[in-house]
Amino acid sequence: MRQNILALIAGLLFGLGLCVSEMASPAKVLNFLDVAGNWDPSLLLVMGGALTVTMLAFRLILKRQAPLFSSEFKLPDSSIVDSRLLLGATLFGVGWGMIGYCPGPVITALGFGLIYPAIAFVAMIAGFMTHRLIFERHS
Repeated sequence: MRQNILALIAGLLFGLGLCVSEMASPAKVLNFLDVAGNWDPSLLLVMGGALTVTMLAFRLILKRQAPLFSSEFKLPDSSIVDSRLLLGATLFGVGWGMIGYCPGPVITALGFGLIYPAIAFVAMIAGFMTHRLIFERHS
């Protein structure tokens, strides 16, 4: 139960951070990606800040034998960059660039009660299900 409450608090903080930084606004994201037009470089600060905090925190946290509320760390087994990873990263980037949403911000934006994030969320779930049908059936 404590783990679920902490996950909820972390999710709420993450969503609040997305709202404050305007990452839940597709217009803000699309303006950042529009380097030849109405470019808005402010998201560089958001991404740079997030990357800096993550790099510092990971260095400290991974020195522990286990996380505070789990018996083990859940880290990737592989560091190989293969065609599936590159294709997935490309599809993620293209999708993000086309609509201005990636999974975290689209879930946050659902709370605004707008239809566009709901459509993006349904499309995201359809993509997850398609991946499962294609790759888990043949694995």
